[in-house]
Formats: sequence, C-alpha cells, structure tokens
Amino acid sequence: MARDESDATPLTRRAELIEWFAAGEKPKSAFAIGTEHEKVPFYRDGLDPVPYEGPQGIEALLAGVRAATGWEPIVDAGRVIGLAAVEGGGAISLEPGGQFELSGAPLPDVHATATELARHLDAVRAAADPLGIGFLTLGMSPKWTRAETPVMPKSRYRIMKGYMPKVGTLGLDMMLRTATVQVNLDFASEADMVKKLRVSLALQPVATALFAHSPFTDGKPNGFLSRRSEIWRHTDPHRTGMLPQAFAPGFGYEAYVDWLLAVPMYFVKRGETYHDVSGAPFGDLMAGRLAALPGERATRSDWANHASTAFPEVRLKRFLEMRGADVGDPNMIAAQAAFWVGLLYDEAALDAAWDLVRAWDEATREAMRAEVPRRALDTPVAGRTVREVARDALAIAEGGLRARARRDAQGRDETLYLAPLQAIAAERTRAEDLLALYHGPWQGSVDPVFTACTF
Repeated sequence: MARDESDATPLTRRAELIEWFAAGEKPKSAFAIGTEHEKVPFYRDGLDPVPYEGPQGIEALLAGVRAATGWEPIVDAGRVIGLAAVEGGGAISLEPGGQFELSGAPLPDVHATATELARHLDAVRAAADPLGIGFLTLGMSPKWTRAETPVMPKSRYRIMKGYMPKVGTLGLDMMLRTATVQVNLDFASEADMVKKLRVSLALQPVATALFAHSPFTDGKPNGFLSRRSEIWRHTDPHRTGMLPQAFAPGFGYEAYVDWLLAVPMYFVKRGETYHDVSGAPFGDLMAGRLAALPGERATRSDWANHASTAFPEVRLKRFLEMRGADVGDPNMIAAQAAFWVGLLYDEAALDAAWDLVRAWDEATREAMRAEVPRRALDTPVAGRTVREVARDALAIAEGGLRARARRDAQGRDETLYLAPLQAIAAERTRAEDLLALYHGPWQGSVDPVFTACTF
C-alpha cells in the first residue's frame, strides 16, 4: 500500500461516494498500466527475516534507496515507512511483515512497466547488497513462523493486526507472510468498468493458477500450490472474495458503494493520527455518530482510505486492481501486466474473454476459486480444466496485445511478455517445479529457494 490519501473535502451525500468512483473514468487514449509488487526480504547470511530497526534493517534499506533515487520519505509517527517519487508517480511502501512493495507509476505500455521494474530492482539491489539483504520471488515466506516474522512500525497495521483475528483465522498470515503482484487498469465508463470487472473476476482464479508460487510454509510443503491464495479465503469474509453481486443485473458504481458501505472500517486518519474504529460502519462516520470520534464527519480521504481496505479478488477504486497472483520473478511480473492488458484493453479481446466466462454461474466461479489454490491448472471448471481455460485466455490476450501494436525500440510488441505463462500452461506451475526440486535434488530442504527464487 502506498501513502494514505489526504483530502479533507467533506462528504455529506451518498451520491458523492458514487461520484468518487465515476471520477476515475478516462478516455481510452489515456488508459495506463500501474503495477504493484511485493518482495519478502531476508538476510543472505543465515536466511533470517529482516527487522525494521538496526544498521542492516529495513529502515537502513529505505535510507539507501532514498539516496539512490532521491525519492521523498513517507513518515508515520516519526518513522520512515516508505518513499514517494518526486515526479511521475510511484512509491515504495512496507507491508506489515517487511515485504518491500513498489507501487509503480501509471505507464503507457508493458514495455515501460518492464523498464520501470528493472530500474527499481537496480536501485534496491544497490542499497540492499551492502546490507546483506536479498529478496524472494515467492508468494509466501517459506521458512519463518508467524512469530518469527518482524512487524513494521506502521500505525494502520497495528489496528489491522488487532482486528484480523476477530474476523478470520489467517488474516495475520496474510499480513505478515504473503507477497503478491497486482496490475491496475483503467475504464472509460460505468459500463466498461462493469464488463472488465466481470471478466477479470471470473478469470482471477485462472491467473492464480498460472502464477501459483507459494508451496512452502514453516520450512516444508504446505499442501497447496498457492498458499497465499488459500490464506485470503480465510482472512475476512466481509471484505474479500469473488464479489458475486458484480454479476447481478444492474450492477454498477452504486451497487459497489452499497457493498463497501457494509464493509466495516479499520481506522480514521486525522492529521498524523490513526484512530482505531475497527468494526464500525462508514455510514456512522458520514452521520457524525462514531463512538470513537463523536461529531467527526467523513471526508474524501476517509472514503479513499476505506476503499483501500476492501480486498475482493478484483478491487474497484478509481481503476480496477487485479489481486489474484502470487509474486514471481521479473518476467512473471511483466507477464501479469501483459495478460490483463491483452484481455481488457482491446475491445475484441474483451468481448472474446466475456464469451469465455459468461456462462459460468456463481457456484462454478466459487468452486473454481476454492480449488485453485490446491490444484491450480488441474482444477475442473464447467466440464473443462483451468489449464484449458488458461490456454484460451492466453490466446485471447495475445490477440489483444497484437491489436494494440505497442512496440519497443527493437520493434517487438507486448506479446513477448506472455511467454512464461504460455510455457506454464503447456507444462506445469512454478510451484510444482519447486516441489519437484524439494523432493529431489534439494533433499527435503527449503533453504535452496533462497538462492533459486530471488530477485
């Protein structure tokens, strides 16, 4: 998560909540790609997690990246907990367990996304190498227990850490031990948003299967190919899941607002202080009747921050955020952007993708979502397998990228970034590759992942 919003404009009407989402609409010519990815840090000597404090901690790492990039510090209660680009957007933030996240700038094509990622990794390595820090390309930390995982000094995370055990069994694992890659994409109108949301929600488990990369927990296989994805199924049912109402007739901004109003809040930020209001409805803040902050009323920043604490498999903000994938190596990060851009940014491809999934009912989508963390590409769906659907989706995405015809300096279009996914759909997931190594050459040890699966 990047820095929280700061806009004190008051909100007094439900219509203003709807208008906040509608303000995200853009002409197709202005569509951009925003990529976010998390990476779990570790000490190369000893394979231990990296705490915030100390001469070789996360705080020192942020200072090194700041020196390399000139980015401005993001401060919370006197502690630097992120960095923000001076120009052009983009930020570095810390997830609760120290996962180091780049929230990339809005960029015109996947080529620019890959370039941004390469520059970011160069800057991070330059700061991390002298500290003896490396970063995993796995969707979950493979070795340390939850208790062994450090917690970052970020005020909103203290509130979430206290609330999570009240609403689910694995919320703390989600916060402290998982890592994802997300791509954020634009919409032109309410109808365009709805169509893209439906397609991407239906196909999100397919992406989960293709990107499955978290088969180890506590130093051994965990029984899943994407344990990260399974953890999300047991985090908080009020704010996660497949958003079935998105497929109901008449769905749009208003229906999403109604769902979000039913999602309990975590916090209200005033100045630099995060007030714990966990469990309270946003409507109470709009009405000025929050028990924790009597008389305090909602602002635009409150609504934006609240929208960022809902976690469906595809999240609507002023863009659509794809949330189903485990993080992987740089090629896989670029592949995720290419997959969704190819499906959603070309009209013919979007139509074909909708045709691929439109016959699935809620039970089909939910059953696929439940099985994919364990079975990935072998999951059954509507008389087929996820592998077969993935191949069809990749073919559609390839066509969409060819139609976009965005070329790099060497004349290559964006289809080149789909190659890792095409190989996975033809063979097996990266998680299955790791399990084969664990049961073979690695002789039952997860320690080799700290060499094999690093940025």
